[in-house]
Amino acid sequence: MSAQALSIQELPETRKLAVSFRLLLGLYAIIPLCVLLQCLDSWWWHGALQAFLPSRPTHLLLFQVLFGTPHIIASSIVLTSNSDYFTAYKSKLLWMTLALAVFFGVGSLFIPYRAFYVLVAAWTVYHVLKQQHGVARGVCRLPEWAFYLLLWLSVSAGLFIYIGIFLNNSLEVQQVLWIKSIAGGLCALLVISAAYCQRYVNTAFGRWFLWANVLLVLSSFYLYMQQFYFFAILVPRLVHDATAYIFYVTHDYNKHHAQPQNVIYRIAQQCRLSIFVVLPLLSFALAFVLQAYGDNVVSYLTQVIFGVEIRKAITLGLLGYLALMHYYTEAFTWKNDSPYRQFISFVK
Repeated sequence: MSAQALSIQELPETRKLAVSFRLLLGLYAIIPLCVLLQCLDSWWWHGALQAFLPSRPTHLLLFQVLFGTPHIIASSIVLTSNSDYFTAYKSKLLWMTLALAVFFGVGSLFIPYRAFYVLVAAWTVYHVLKQQHGVARGVCRLPEWAFYLLLWLSVSAGLFIYIGIFLNNSLEVQQVLWIKSIAGGLCALLVISAAYCQRYVNTAFGRWFLWANVLLVLSSFYLYMQQFYFFAILVPRLVHDATAYIFYVTHDYNKHHAQPQNVIYRIAQQCRLSIFVVLPLLSFALAFVLQAYGDNVVSYLTQVIFGVEIRKAITLGLLGYLALMHYYTEAFTWKNDSPYRQFISFVK
């Protein structure tokens, strides 16, 4: 996502709601909160909080229901429930679906599982951080080279942190040390580069945004080093997902509040549901149902009908596909010339 600051007074009558940069920046308050909790646990709680938290976020269904999956489902709903969007992008969706099928179908015969994992992890980290840097770009106004320098340093450091957390149990001691050293070195380069690049940011507010994205990576690295893996993933995940929902809800309000344009909002209008809760409520409900019951239902049906039990068809198959398509479509659906952007504007 990228952004260009506009005054609320400049908005057309059909676009009465704007994305607030101050609200987006406020989401980064999760960083000092998680670091404070880690410090309190280390100083006074004697590791009780660390022992309570899971070593991997995927160990808790609640984490998957609250973070990651819902905003991916919400993105899919926005794209597929609006016929004009689906029509505009259907050829891209078809070709990407075929590409994913060929890559994972044929590639699985030759490419080791760990290589697949690293590729998907890299795409995930890139997607998360590209969104945050893209949003900040509208405030910081960095030169293109500076923007991509900070982005790629962030992504590179974030990838090693991600691998260090999610492959921790399968890594040798020496490999863990290498990952920590490389991630630490990249974080140091990120700080040095940000200190140099901030000279191109003309406003104090822009510098706050620049350093907020730097701290997003640094805090994850610090929490990873302290073995607070849950918080290390929670920090960027919450900022990313909440930012996405602010965009989605703002878009849906501006597109549907005067006259519902699809069946979802026509039903919501009949049920007198606030337009602000429709997409979050629907996407969180679907995330819970699919995560909690999807695999079991599909496994039972395939066993009864075909005599073959298919496991993880929903959590790995459907949701994995939606996640990869989400990473792909978000790269172009929010660009300045996309139909989405006629319903999105910004205020400081």
